[in-house]
Amino acid sequence: MAAIAVLMWGLGAAAVARHRASAAADLAALAAAGQAAAGTDAACGRAQWVVDRMGARMVSCRFDGWDALVEVTVSGPVGAASGRARAGP
Repeated sequence: MAAIAVLMWGLGAAAVARHRASAAADLAALAAAGQAAAGTDAACGRAQWVVDRMGARMVSCRFDGWDALVEVTVSGPVGAASGRARAGP
């Protein structure tokens, strides 16, 4: 029973880390897209602000036209999870 409990805890922790990474990437991409008119530096700065508040680490922030593309990672108890998002006007 203990082995099953540890396995379930590990799977749950991995799922939570994946969801946190996905949410951080989504919100950061939206924040960057909202600031796209101010320039890439300002937009990615806003995305970094969001990622920092969510306890994640931004791997990349770039633009493809007006679309913001953000990638983040989140450290979890059983490893790191990554998330990617794209948002535009």
